[in-house]
Amino acid sequence: MNKFLNKYPLEERTALFSENIISLCKKAPKNIITIPIIDQLIRSGLSIGANYCEANGAASKKDFKNKIFICKKESKETKYWLRMLAKSTDSLVNECRKLWKEAQELTMIFSKIASNTH
Repeated sequence: MNKFLNKYPLEERTALFSENIISLCKKAPKNIITIPIIDQLIRSGLSIGANYCEANGAASKKDFKNKIFICKKESKETKYWLRMLAKSTDSLVNECRKLWKEAQELTMIFSKIASNTH
């Protein structure tokens, strides 16, 4: 595992982010407002790591760059859904804020990777 972590630390970081999104969504109350938010948050939040894993296995630079752009897009969407969950569930505001900050960092990382891929 350590060998893997050293080679692909961003894969591990995105996997941990996904796990934290799952934990957050499990805690959220399920009602008419939160159910669609949770559904969207799970989709976008878990997509970040999945697409990054795909990027690492890309067949070409073009494919790699495309997957990185998807990671960036999904990170930005995740920030939106975290904001909406925080607004709908007062008890989760601090946890949503913490994950929003991580999603922001991931957005910046993927922006940098995309701009360095020619």
